Amino acid sequence: GSERWSDVTPPLVTDPAEYALAQGQKLELISHTFLVMHTPGHSPGSVSLLCGEHLISGDVLFRKSVGRTDLPGGRERDLYDSIRGKLYKLDPNVRVYPGHGERTTIGYEMENNPYVPA
Repeated sequence: GSERWSDVTPPLVTDPAEYALAQGQKLELISHTFLVMHTPGHSPGSVSLLCGEHLISGDVLFRKSVGRTDLPGGRERDLYDSIRGKLYKLDPNVRVYPGHGERTTIGYEMENNPYVPA
């Protein structure tokens, strides 16, 4: 995406990932277990990480909003499928820590998020 704004910053270049994360994979990090949830839409490889009652949603789900899908590989239908089919199936009390903005809960988003169609 950084190539689209070369007037703001030079394009970012990174090394390829050392390994891919898989749906349902469990990661042991900082003495906690994180469940990998493949949540494409914002980008094809988006993942959310569930640790007990805490979800790191990245740029998929925000408080009363969702991630953008206009960057290369983004797809609105996939984003909504990820939210409704995976994230909204979690306990409503799960706390959501998005990539930007305020934290929220699954239950609050199910009741108040205007961007996720029923």
